[in-house]
Amino acid sequence: MRTINAADITQNIKEMCIEANHFLANDMDRAMKTALAQEKAPLGRQILGQLQDNLKIAGEDMIPICQDTGMAVIFMEIGQDVHIEGGLLEDAVNEGVRRGYTEGYLRKSVVSDPLIRENTGDNTPAVIHYEMAAGDRLKITVAPKGFGSENMSRVFMLKPADGIEGVKNSILTAVKDAGPNACPPMVVGVGIGGTFEKCALLAKKALTRPVDQHSAVPYVKELEEEMLNRINQTGIGPGGLGGTTTALAVNINTYPTHIAGLPVAVNICCHVNRHVTREI
Repeated sequence: MRTINAADITQNIKEMCIEANHFLANDMDRAMKTALAQEKAPLGRQILGQLQDNLKIAGEDMIPICQDTGMAVIFMEIGQDVHIEGGLLEDAVNEGVRRGYTEGYLRKSVVSDPLIRENTGDNTPAVIHYEMAAGDRLKITVAPKGFGSENMSRVFMLKPADGIEGVKNSILTAVKDAGPNACPPMVVGVGIGGTFEKCALLAKKALTRPVDQHSAVPYVKELEEEMLNRINQTGIGPGGLGGTTTALAVNINTYPTHIAGLPVAVNICCHVNRHVTREI
């Protein structure tokens, strides 16, 4: 049994919130530079160039890469041989988010009630997903999610007879309906299988997979490549102003499902697609 102090979790999450909102992840940085080199439309290249300038200024002057610094989404992969002392895990996570957003001067965008809508003032509570794993390590992924793209999310409860073509049509429908509202070039996270809520979680977690890593499942890898190609043929382009780079990646996760169902979730993220992972 290995002991981790809650204060260490708080400190790491504070730092990760600040890092994720100021610096593009390495995989996204590579993807954005590749997109600029490959974009065929002059206006598309101009928009991608402006996004590169924004990222450079943000890094040099320590200002957020996007004004919407998002709602903090945290994935906690907890080794079953880990013991946490010094406080409750959930309290430690939320304290890290609170410190990250207040001390990092990040925009506070969370309201305490979805209808009364009074701002909590510190961007808490976070949305936390827990998963048990083997070992004695704690793996944390912080993925702040802005709501320009989050509002473009879709869940499709397909029939099994809809098959893979139904899945493809669902993905394209979500992307086309999103248009410029998801701040393209986008990353498209897709969850297939499970239940209503499980497919949505699969799609969300897919966004944290590096965009240069495909699924290990052969048919899923082929589907990711096909859908990226078809999405980039829509012409939506950078900023929604036309071009050949509408998406940087399509990441798909699958899970077993019921004989009577074929749930599909599409969770789109904007061009910053913030994610930082650490292991304690």
